[in-house]
Amino acid sequence: MQANLLFKRVEVLIADSRSARQHWLKTTLGQSSLAHDAVPLLLAILVGLFTGLGAYSFIILLGEINHFTNSIREEWGVFGSIAIMMIAGLLTGLIISRFATEAKGHGVPEVMEAIALKRGRIRPRVAIAKIIASAITIGSGGSAGREGPIVQVGSTLGSTAGQWAKLSDEQVGMLVASGAAAGIAATFNAPIAGTMFALEVILGRFSNRYLSIVVISAVSANVVSRALLGENPAFIVPAYGLNNPLELLIYLLLGLTCAFVAILFIRVLYGAEHIFDGWEIPLPIKTSIGMGLTAVIALASPKILGPGLEFIGESITEDMSLTIGLMAGLLILKLIATTFTLGSGNSGGVFAPGLFMGAMVGGIFGQLGAYAFPQLGIQPGAYALVGMAAVFAGSARAPITAIIIVLEMSNDYKLILPLLLTVIISTLIADLLHPDSIYTRKLLLRGIHLERGHDVDLLQAVQVHEVITKDFTTVLPETTIKELIPLFNQSHSHGFPIVDKKQHLVGVITLTDIEESTKRDNFDELTAGDVGTTENVITVYEHDPIHLALQRMNIYNIGRLPVITSGENQKYLGVIRRADILLAYEIGLARKSVEQYQQQLHLRNVEENEFIEVAVEPNAPMIGRTLMQFPCSEDCMVVSIRRNGHAVIAHGDTSIQAGDIITAYVYPKAHNEVMKQFKASPATIS
Repeated sequence: MQANLLFKRVEVLIADSRSARQHWLKTTLGQSSLAHDAVPLLLAILVGLFTGLGAYSFIILLGEINHFTNSIREEWGVFGSIAIMMIAGLLTGLIISRFATEAKGHGVPEVMEAIALKRGRIRPRVAIAKIIASAITIGSGGSAGREGPIVQVGSTLGSTAGQWAKLSDEQVGMLVASGAAAGIAATFNAPIAGTMFALEVILGRFSNRYLSIVVISAVSANVVSRALLGENPAFIVPAYGLNNPLELLIYLLLGLTCAFVAILFIRVLYGAEHIFDGWEIPLPIKTSIGMGLTAVIALASPKILGPGLEFIGESITEDMSLTIGLMAGLLILKLIATTFTLGSGNSGGVFAPGLFMGAMVGGIFGQLGAYAFPQLGIQPGAYALVGMAAVFAGSARAPITAIIIVLEMSNDYKLILPLLLTVIISTLIADLLHPDSIYTRKLLLRGIHLERGHDVDLLQAVQVHEVITKDFTTVLPETTIKELIPLFNQSHSHGFPIVDKKQHLVGVITLTDIEESTKRDNFDELTAGDVGTTENVITVYEHDPIHLALQRMNIYNIGRLPVITSGENQKYLGVIRRADILLAYEIGLARKSVEQYQQQLHLRNVEENEFIEVAVEPNAPMIGRTLMQFPCSEDCMVVSIRRNGHAVIAHGDTSIQAGDIITAYVYPKAHNEVMKQFKASPATIS
């Protein structure tokens, strides 16, 4: 109870500081465009620095727990090993279930979901819960990686910083991604790989706008980790190369095999998670059983416990002498152990286990190749190194990250050709046979289908006219360039639609058009119609799905699209902006939530909790108050609000209005109080 109060107190303190921080930002940085760019950059540096400190603290805590559990194993043997891991699983489950369910599993899908659907909002308590839960899981021997937790911690810090500064949703998402990059950079001493991971996996797209924020955060985290943990990379790798072009055939077969191993990893992990989730027992019991099963599997070989980074280092050394049988056994055992640890709900990453299994697959191919073709001078360690990248690329669908991290670890480019071939083959085959990555699979099971970091299904269900910006500034075709220059300076906009007096769209004019027009001799006589784009203007119709608008924005790299009516007499209606896309997410998510809960309104759980629908009356006490001010919020969860026939997402700062239809999930003891606050006759659904 005390720990839970601590988590809540932290969040309250963050919320209470909003007015003070906004005043400081305005006073110190002003409202200029420079401030607009400077604030995210400054916060990205701070996020990187604190993520580096968080990584250091996490590694130290993990080491202390590992030292303690190893002493128990030495003193109590097999019984002690199983007992301590089951206790660790119990503690992990309690932390996750009581304080932050987002800390369950490997964490990266939750970060991706936060960016795609929650405007980058992650609760601050997630960072604390993730560090403690993951340190207990991994430190006690759970088969999981430490990079996933640090990525989630960094992303949480980025989200908290963005919310603290009251940045836009897009900027908050950028800081979330920068925290993820900082986590990888701090874990593997690989800032470039961290940057690629954030862009390729977390955001799902590359852009110069995101690059600067992500890079500066990754570099900041790497500076801290090097200062505190040393400058050595995660692995000491010899300068391998391609001794004979015929080796490329072996690497090609390695790529194919790594793809199948990656797919097997995904299916087995989520198959086990499905089984554990189907058990109607408390989460702490599930996580305890999962850790106990991991301990039993580890009796065959303790090398599979923890991330396994030390053994990976052994497999990629120049004098690697591991037998094929040993590596095959460790491959299978590591897969099963990771499945038990993470599938049951314990906290940790999948990055390191993927690298471990890839090293084993590559090592097997290297040893087989050395036996079969001694004249080629094959070095098995090189194949283990490439196999690491290939399995990770196949499971995460992140080939660039996989290639970069190996290059950063080896600090040598001689292996680039086989590395490129193997990683690309693995990624292509895995994507062909199993379109979902190890990260997006978890989201798909929740009904979230991401494409380039966005939920396509949600955007298909919302039309352009529902989120259109109608009051966007327009200019007439005869408006002179001299008249336009002050308008651009005042609005800080990069472009305006050109609309005639009959409200027909003539074209668009951008800041680039203005800059080009200043070079012309007849500058004083030019108008918007003369210099703007008036042919092949990219537009959308009012009833087009938002997904189509976003697709066109991405293809043509533009920030806004004019919206016109369909049919013969096409008229200008307004514009659709990237900020409007985020609003469309909220509408789509609200609709999906309403549909899901309407299907469940007839259900009750074992505690006799219930779903209720309440119509808010004009004299209700809650009118004008926010959900955060709801007196029994701990015993009642507002699922959705229908207002004037439209769904509204329920946030803490959502204000209640007369006539709202509230759908809520209520504990029996809070039923009367809920009715009292809304003063309506309940429509309880049994």
